[in-house]
Amino acid sequence: MIKIKEYRGHIRNWEALCKQLDIDPSLSRENREHAILAKAYETWGSDMANHMHGMFAFALWDDEKEQLFCLRDQFGTKPFYYYETEDGELLYGTSIRKILEMPGFVKELNEEMLQLYLSLTYVAGENTFFRGLKKLMPGRYMVWEKGRLKIERYWSPEFHPDESKSLEEWADEIHTTLQKIMPEVKSADESAESFLSGGVDSSYVLAMSDVEMTDSCGYEEERFDESKLAQQTAEILRRKSSRRVITPEEYFETVPYVMYNMEQPLGDASAIVFAIGCKAAAEHTKICYSGEGADEFFGGYNMYRNAERYGENLKTFYVGNTNIMKEDEKRRILKKYDPDVLPIELAERIYEETEGLDPLTKMSAVDIQIWLEGDIYFNVDNMSTAAGLEIRMPLTDTRIFDIASRMPSKYKVNEEQNKVAFRTAAAKVLPDEIAFRKKLGFIVPIRIWMADDRYNQDVREKFRSEMAEKFFDVEEINEIFEDYIAGNSDNWRKIWTIYTFLVWYELYFVKC
Repeated sequence: MIKIKEYRGHIRNWEALCKQLDIDPSLSRENREHAILAKAYETWGSDMANHMHGMFAFALWDDEKEQLFCLRDQFGTKPFYYYETEDGELLYGTSIRKILEMPGFVKELNEEMLQLYLSLTYVAGENTFFRGLKKLMPGRYMVWEKGRLKIERYWSPEFHPDESKSLEEWADEIHTTLQKIMPEVKSADESAESFLSGGVDSSYVLAMSDVEMTDSCGYEEERFDESKLAQQTAEILRRKSSRRVITPEEYFETVPYVMYNMEQPLGDASAIVFAIGCKAAAEHTKICYSGEGADEFFGGYNMYRNAERYGENLKTFYVGNTNIMKEDEKRRILKKYDPDVLPIELAERIYEETEGLDPLTKMSAVDIQIWLEGDIYFNVDNMSTAAGLEIRMPLTDTRIFDIASRMPSKYKVNEEQNKVAFRTAAAKVLPDEIAFRKKLGFIVPIRIWMADDRYNQDVREKFRSEMAEKFFDVEEINEIFEDYIAGNSDNWRKIWTIYTFLVWYELYFVKC
């Protein structure tokens, strides 16, 4: 008998799987998905995830084999953690806080992670900020049997460029594939809304969906406010729009809520905005679409246009979308610095696997396996879950990635534009002014707000605290802060990354 011990997710192709596995499709969603997991395991064993589309992490117990089988989806959209106790028990689950409360867990800070965090601004790789607690990484399954742990990889992002197709043919394939996926993203008896920015990804998802209401966040500062563009897009597509204006007061008040519900620190300033957006959307919907995945798959970031210039040097420095502190600076500010703990080591295996491929493909492979899992999906899942909102990401799908994996880089990025083929596909249902709009990113006025003494008092207090003295040379970090106040606005990311760690540490190790 197969027992589902833990499950978090949404199985996208459930109708097809019910037919294949002879499961009653009229079951409730929970019972249906549990039945799919059990039957898929019985039918395909460790290959089961290659028959499933969607977002999932789960653990099931096999009575016959007397073993625990745990699996995380291909991209890591849902979390899964595990911990081996001193007496040989395995603790596991999709929530760190629940594992912390289990008998046998010994809570200790993994201080090495701070050194990586100060460069990357998120928790990358399999280790966490809790010593001994590990992530099951994307595309892997884990078997626990008779006190022994075995982890295997069932999927990895492989790239095989196909030069035989034209730009228009690639765009057609993206579009027809998304047309097939969209009906699976939501069941007929479900209703949804859609997050909408001024960018092409969320606009394309909206245009391909039947949702009637969009959700956006904006600011009173017009130069940072992308929500006006989102409202224009909604009007063009004849959808309604909901706009949440975020004030600096609300932004800073929300930081502890975010760090608590993240369960680990995250120095991505947009996470605070996303958390507020999730809470606002949850007031009137249970399901919301979002456009994550396309940037990493199809060459969406502006820095990808530098790929050829980086060339072979990539493997010496590129470890993902963010790298805000160099080693000499970390050595200067940290009380404990280990020269052997280097961010680039996280990407070494990826560079080995992509040997011989072009620089853009290597950058994409790194971002898909490190940045997407560690920052983007981590943020999306934790903040939506905290708000009681379920987010579904139509573009994060192995069928969409399959297209990107075969697409030559020249159709992803050129001298004038990024995401070329993807934008060409989107232009089939969007005006060119939206489909080919320059990428703005998730803009947050934090670099302005944090310099304002009306809002930065908690930052100042934490930078001078006994807690900060445990980890940092307080004079050095305050020098960075004062340099920022004096006009060096580029320092804001460093300050924010240190601050978010201190907020998180206080919640989990001081006030707990």
